[in-house]
Amino acid sequence: MSSFDEELDASGLNCPLPILRAKKTLSGMESSKVLHIIATDPGSVKDFEAFAKQTGNELMESKEEGGKFHFLIKKA
Repeated sequence: MSSFDEELDASGLNCPLPILRAKKTLSGMESSKVLHIIATDPGSVKDFEAFAKQTGNELMESKEEGGKFHFLIKKA
């Protein structure tokens, strides 16, 4: 996995909470910084793809590992 600047563990949270937490965390980050999100909700895969498109942030990586979903989002 690529390097990141901040990490958000949204394990155990159901949508839309992982997205809302990510949005809040990203708002406090500088442009071009990378946020690593860990989620357990399978719905978060599509949610983060849509979130990236809507907000203009870049979804750099999306993968599943051991029942957890990992996302890297680069702030626009």
